[in-house]
Amino acid sequence: MKVGTFSRMGAIVVLAVAMSGCSSWDSMSHQQKSTVTGAGIGGLAGAVLTGGSVLGTTGGAAIGGIIGDQIGKHQ
Repeated sequence: MKVGTFSRMGAIVVLAVAMSGCSSWDSMSHQQKSTVTGAGIGGLAGAVLTGGSVLGTTGGAAIGGIIGDQIGKHQ
């Protein structure tokens, strides 16, 4: 398997996991919703900025989740 294909598959898996958290969206607090949204956006941004790198995608998701969590605390 080519590295590019593996990276794209990794990005898809990370985004799928982040979005699966949305299946119980109604029972989540505002802070949890912000965390999931931040992780999804961060993962997508990380994938775009690094050309689909698994490290970039997961790093973006982690950083986005942390930022979303912190923003959710203040609203």
